[in-house]
Amino acid sequence: MTSLPLRDIACIMPKTSPTIVLVGGGHAHLGVLADWIRRGSPEARTIMLSLQRQTRYSGMIPGTLAGEYGREEGLIDVAALAGRAGAEFVEDRCIAIDPAGRTLATASGQRIAFDCCSIDTGGVGQATGTIGEDPRIVDVRPIGTFLARIDERIAGAAQRPRHLAVVGGGAGGVELAFALRRRFGSAPRITLVTGADGALPGFGNRARALLERELARHAIGALADNARVERGTFYAGGQSLEPLDIVITSLGAAAPEWPAQGGLAVDPDGFIAVDRHQRSLSHPHVLAAGDVAARQDMPVARSGVHAVHSGKALAANLRHLATGRGRLRSYRPRPASLYLLSTGPRTAIAIYGPIALRGRWPGALKRWIDRRWVESFAKLVQSV
Repeated sequence: MTSLPLRDIACIMPKTSPTIVLVGGGHAHLGVLADWIRRGSPEARTIMLSLQRQTRYSGMIPGTLAGEYGREEGLIDVAALAGRAGAEFVEDRCIAIDPAGRTLATASGQRIAFDCCSIDTGGVGQATGTIGEDPRIVDVRPIGTFLARIDERIAGAAQRPRHLAVVGGGAGGVELAFALRRRFGSAPRITLVTGADGALPGFGNRARALLERELARHAIGALADNARVERGTFYAGGQSLEPLDIVITSLGAAAPEWPAQGGLAVDPDGFIAVDRHQRSLSHPHVLAAGDVAARQDMPVARSGVHAVHSGKALAANLRHLATGRGRLRSYRPRPASLYLLSTGPRTAIAIYGPIALRGRWPGALKRWIDRRWVESFAKLVQSV
């Protein structure tokens, strides 16, 4: 694997060689690199542009926060994976794109030219814009630094936390509330502020009923109100949550500004508008997947499940755009996806469409799936 200064990339590149740039080390791009390792990389120069050499698997973050996994267990070596796939790894962050001129600008002030590119940077946090500013807030995003930031906040507290809150009623927020209970035991008060739609909006009644019982079993309070900060006081609806030590916000992803500023077509919320092949509606040589993208042909939830499974289609489509070989592929989600939400040290709720079950076997299945997925990339790096 080589890591080259960005200023040198364009000058050494043969003019006849197409250039693919993978912007961001998200779960979909991990799938692209894995596909190219297994099936052979396209006849093109590939550059992986990512701020972090290692990415953390989001599905293992609650378990790591709870102390059930070591800090290193959920990490995937993106730089090594890129090298194994024949890509050059550049440690930097994209801050602008000129899709018509086919160039990217990075935080270090360099520019990278491309023939086609794929964007999988994830979204950005939206705690400040949604509920206000407060030093007690630790936003889940950026995901790669969340555990370090929450550890720093806990270590810097003058005393053991007495009251912890999680803001966000989606699957991520729910798992984090249970993770805090496992980490701190029965002593602190824990409150899950779900938002006006309640916990697990969009899931079936059976799943929501099971969750309600689990919250009560673990003494986690749930408030179906919107959180806000006013003059240094945290509120859920009209109720003050003070005294409050730490607030974790898991509010879903907001769109970064630079795709729209560069002229890429975006949806009303600023996410890159893509078709069924994950191609930009305005610039089809630009692809996007994961939290930064929004399918326009059908609704696809921003979920790690879909990011992971879209990787194969993304790999095939990049190969086609760069070399003309193969055919464009669509990522079509299954009618239902399996969700496994950890609730206790060895228990979880399994949700598949209207079916929901709680027990030890979903917990064991979740641990097996998560570890197997992370280990699959380590094996690819080590393969000959």
